[in-house]
Amino acid sequence: MSSRRNFLKTSWLALAGLSLSNLSFPKSFDVNSFQSKRPPISERKFISEAIETKITEMKKTIKDEELGWMFENCFPNTLDTTVTYKIINGKPDTFIITGDINAMWLRDSSAQVWPYLNFINDDKKLKELIAGVINRQTKCILIDPYANAFNDGPGDSPWKNDITEMKPELHERKWEIDSLCYPIRLAYGYWQTTNDVSVFDDDWKSAMKLVLKTFKEQQRKSGNSPYRFMRNTSWSMDSLPLGGYGNPINPVGLIVSSFRPSDDAAIFSFLVPSNHFAVVSLRQLAEIFNEVINDKSFANDCKSLADEVEEALNKYAIAEHLNFGKIFPYEVDGFGNKLFMDDANIPSLLSLPYLNVINSDDEIYKNTRKFLFSQNNPYYFEGKAGNGIGGPHAGLGKIWHLSIIMRGFTSNDENEIIDCITLLKNSHAGTGFMHESFDKDDAAQFSRPWFAWANTLFGEFLLKVNKEYPHLLQKQF
Repeated sequence: MSSRRNFLKTSWLALAGLSLSNLSFPKSFDVNSFQSKRPPISERKFISEAIETKITEMKKTIKDEELGWMFENCFPNTLDTTVTYKIINGKPDTFIITGDINAMWLRDSSAQVWPYLNFINDDKKLKELIAGVINRQTKCILIDPYANAFNDGPGDSPWKNDITEMKPELHERKWEIDSLCYPIRLAYGYWQTTNDVSVFDDDWKSAMKLVLKTFKEQQRKSGNSPYRFMRNTSWSMDSLPLGGYGNPINPVGLIVSSFRPSDDAAIFSFLVPSNHFAVVSLRQLAEIFNEVINDKSFANDCKSLADEVEEALNKYAIAEHLNFGKIFPYEVDGFGNKLFMDDANIPSLLSLPYLNVINSDDEIYKNTRKFLFSQNNPYYFEGKAGNGIGGPHAGLGKIWHLSIIMRGFTSNDENEIIDCITLLKNSHAGTGFMHESFDKDDAAQFSRPWFAWANTLFGEFLLKVNKEYPHLLQKQF
């Protein structure tokens, strides 16, 4: 069973005797007392003056005291609790754990610091910290482009006996397309924000060429794959069938993602939102190699693969649904089989506008969105505690905070945004933090009390609301 599921049955009351690094959680919740749940200043892993200034500003802006308190707790959570910053060989190096698991996911680490990009031109130390994330991700990709999560140097792993090519630097080796897309997104965003090209060194260029090589390998045009994965487990979604290669695909130009962003095994191996993410990432990579590195040949290779994947998506990854017209399926296999669902983890179908894949006004996306929030989506849940999308990873009836945040993030409807903020406020179970999932009928039954990605994304969402709909934050939710 995946280490992320170790917290599946955790409730707030069960945490009374659990120590989680520097985090301090309340044993009871007094709505009239919103004391900060951040670690003491002396125990914080990293302090950014720009972020502290924004927290003070937002607390004055947000009229709802509880919501402002949640922003104060959540937005700096990655910096407060998960980062280890060093200078190695004269370059910044930042290792970021995901929270309650002492390992660095390429996906999570990118997403955890992404909302801080808007502040790095005003905070040199924060800029260096994010450059350090890019540098560390480069090292990770060069160690193994098929791995999703890494140790801080050689170490032990609960998954060291997985049937795959494990190395001591790896925490887990599940091949997920988005694990290579997120570092590109972060590096591209860093460059666009700062015009700093120092992170695009020889190692980074080598890592990006390995990314392209891996994507092409996983088109599996030759019928073979250098990657396979099996695990001795009773949880079927933690291992791949057919000798560890996954279910059959028809090599139509799409890229295999053996696992989803949830770290669950794919059923049909062409994961649609991740292939869309790859198209965007490859075009960003082409732009960097064109404008910064002046390697036109490699840039053209990236653009060519992006065009090929996009063409295959348009042909194989749009389908007529019985009730919703043309929508995006979650997974396909190139033979005509399609899986209609969504998973809360990002990239998801819901998140496509957030990742700059598509405009939220696109008709197919709007149809897909209607499907996602209906009983036709097997992982959409409604109950006494709220409604939202979950996924197999945490089990049936479990709503993910990521999906509620992303629903608000991708909405242009003020009432829907209000509903999302209200649900987030009402489902933190008195902790002041976001979680992985909570039971649809009881928000106090939740998993992952320390999930930094969800915390930071919540902060990013409220910043977006403040920018685009500032009057909404004058409400009491």
